Amino acid sequence: MTDARNKPATLGTAVVTGASAGIGAVYADRLGARGYDLILIARRGDKLEGVAKAIREKHAVSVETIVADLGSEKDLDRISTTIADDASITMLVNNAGTSKMASVAETGLAAANAMTDLNVTALVRLSLAALPGFKARDHGTIVNVGSILGFHSLPISSVYSATKGYVLNFTRGLQDEVAETGVRVQLVLPASTATDLWDIAGVPLSALDPATVMTIADCVDAALAGLDQGEAITLPSVEDAANLLTAYDTARMGLLGASQTGKPASRYGIAA
Repeated sequence: MTDARNKPATLGTAVVTGASAGIGAVYADRLGARGYDLILIARRGDKLEGVAKAIREKHAVSVETIVADLGSEKDLDRISTTIADDASITMLVNNAGTSKMASVAETGLAAANAMTDLNVTALVRLSLAALPGFKARDHGTIVNVGSILGFHSLPISSVYSATKGYVLNFTRGLQDEVAETGVRVQLVLPASTATDLWDIAGVPLSALDPATVMTIADCVDAALAGLDQGEAITLPSVEDAANLLTAYDTARMGLLGASQTGKPASRYGIAA
């Protein structure tokens, strides 16, 4: 058990969304073990308090719980204000998210809106709430949990992949914005992870090849190790991440550069 009297005062408070289970709950435990005080946010109050109670007993840190649905504008306003007004907050882990794996027609508008509201709008709003204070204090860390499907869309993941593509591009742009400051922004891109999100998405975990599924603990521990190592983008399951990301960025910037002309490509046969 961590002795709270010996906890470094500089760590401050970490906010973790989606903290009642899965990746969020493990992030909360690991950050509590490091000595962070915690503000844990989730919709399921009973499960959230169970996570908080275990962390208080195990790590002797302060743990506040806030029951909120970040897909609700009212709750999102309330949480954004809490984060913006609390100068003790030094870390924000944007983990809350939802998924439905189905064709666009089968997904339906309600599920598509739910994914956009939680995966995109909440993540952006909370990042923007934390950022001014972090920049003013020249210190703070934002961790945005995306997905490897931000790079790729499946026939059953069009909406989900689109939301995670937004997270990828938003986070990378934000990293460039704060590059000359003391604020850190990490993008975490897990692949298949053994969370209850699969049941919510409509694809049972048992349908996946067990060899392709990472445990929640391994995913979070790898993500935190990546943060410690200074990674801007952490892909917990990718062995050769640095070289693959370099090749991806080279191709991406080559395509961007090639687009910078006012003339139609010759294949279209349009006279200049």
